[in-house]
Amino acid sequence: MRTRPRGLTWPGGTLDLWPLYLFHPGALTLNLAVTRYAHCVLERRRDRRLVLVSGDTNQREEFSSLGALMKKKRSRLPLLAELVGTFGRRGGSSSLTTSGLTIVTWSEAPPGSGLGGSSALAIAVIAALERFTQTRLPVVDWIPLARDIEVRLIGVPTGEQDHYPALYGGASAIHLEPVRTWREELKVDLKALEERLLLVYTGQPRGSGVNNWKVYKKYLDGDRRLRRNLAEIAQTASAMREAFLKENWTKVAKLLAREWGTRRRNAPKISTPFIDRLMRVGRRHGAQAAKVCGAGGGGCVVFMCVPQRRAELATALARAGATLLPFRLARRGVQVARWA
Repeated sequence: MRTRPRGLTWPGGTLDLWPLYLFHPGALTLNLAVTRYAHCVLERRRDRRLVLVSGDTNQREEFSSLGALMKKKRSRLPLLAELVGTFGRRGGSSSLTTSGLTIVTWSEAPPGSGLGGSSALAIAVIAALERFTQTRLPVVDWIPLARDIEVRLIGVPTGEQDHYPALYGGASAIHLEPVRTWREELKVDLKALEERLLLVYTGQPRGSGVNNWKVYKKYLDGDRRLRRNLAEIAQTASAMREAFLKENWTKVAKLLAREWGTRRRNAPKISTPFIDRLMRVGRRHGAQAAKVCGAGGGGCVVFMCVPQRRAELATALARAGATLLPFRLARRGVQVARWA
């Protein structure tokens, strides 16, 4: 079994879409890993069948063999099917041919939460399949593999920063550079930070692919205002990295508020009337800053406040109709439990 934390995106999101970050030298994105896990359980079978199960959607799909899976053009569970087929082609075919398996996945986050759900799930499944097939796939290849399969499935550009908290945990600065991206671990007091954060679900699943594609297309079409917005987001992310390293939480909150003010201008549906209402309620009850998780349009919203007002803020947001999502900042990424 493998479990992976979800990602809580801070300043810099959207810049991880290639090639947008190439136009902003020094671009980076910050994220935090939260203990709303994506799970994958893999069990060896006595026959050659491949059984894929999603606990979140209550869907199940069976294949008589690896060959049958790879021949089928469409799947009800395409991410699972693509990953199994990929490992079959990458040298794990002997394991998958001689022994079937059952893969069951589920998530501790609501659907469309904006917490990098598909990214965390992909990393969890890759970890399980890498062990099962004994392909010894280098960890450095896990993120591009997951990213490229997701792009192929959703049909629009997607970034890769959501995969880092799933793989490593903790607080990260993801540096977006030509040729490669790389992770810098931000060694900060995670307990002090999590005491200042609240995570709520709006009840409205977001459409990240749609929002990202609109921003991506407008940028490449030369929209000047959008390009200025992303330049401002890049500057804010860089400043927040410095504030994180100094553990200046007051400045972190100010920069978070600045980033959201810039981001919500990128596309008309990044915010919603309900999200705007929650933020107004939050400001009246101690919130220093708030931002939508992921690409917006729904999903989760993260609030930042001083610890002394956290309980008051939580009560006010719940009364306003938000669903509180208890969490901690995940100290670890990879967690492995051996199967029988």
